[in-house]
Amino acid sequence: MLHEHHLTVERTARYFTIEPGDGGAREVWFCCHGYSQLAERFLRQFEVLDDGSRLLVAPEALSRFYLHEDPHLSGAGRTGASWMTREDRLSEIADYVAYLDALARHVFRRVERAGVTFRALGFSQGAATATRWAAQGTTRVDQLILWGGYLPPELDFAATPSLGRLPVLLVWGESDQYYDRARVAEDEARLQRGRVPCRVVTYASGHHLAREVLLQVAGLAEGGAA
Repeated sequence: MLHEHHLTVERTARYFTIEPGDGGAREVWFCCHGYSQLAERFLRQFEVLDDGSRLLVAPEALSRFYLHEDPHLSGAGRTGASWMTREDRLSEIADYVAYLDALARHVFRRVERAGVTFRALGFSQGAATATRWAAQGTTRVDQLILWGGYLPPELDFAATPSLGRLPVLLVWGESDQYYDRARVAEDEARLQRGRVPCRVVTYASGHHLAREVLLQVAGLAEGGAA
């Protein structure tokens, strides 16, 4: 008879940073990439926020894969990463929550937590990742920025009271084929029912980060969400 088993193992995770200037950081951002992306390329899009006052951290998801299985196809050899799939999903969620908590502890050994504002940004698949981390992890997040990705369907605001005090920015492009107006409205309504302070930022483009919008989001983040 076949039995399923689980074994927790130690493994090496990769992350990239954009470091603050000599004056140190007043903000720390964790930037969670989307499906099939890698952390280095993703973090390059945040260089526009590199004003010397921010430590920007991009953790890379633990599951890498080739973007094309057929080696004869164009682009063979390029890789991406995924935070999870539906296969053994609860274990994968628990693993990445523990990973992000461990990375936060590592970062805050060199940055005084009490002296900075800590923001978690998730793009696309990374939006659900950042939300689950804020809900299930041990790290205190000051603001959640969800860009082009929806709230996890299983999220129970009543069971996670810490989310009630966590301001949320929902960012979406009007031409986004994955996160459309209906999904945004649904997520906004869920947050409002959960009494979570939220704000929606809309821009006229598709499913990608945009320089001008990122600057706008950073300015709104400094002022909080209402």
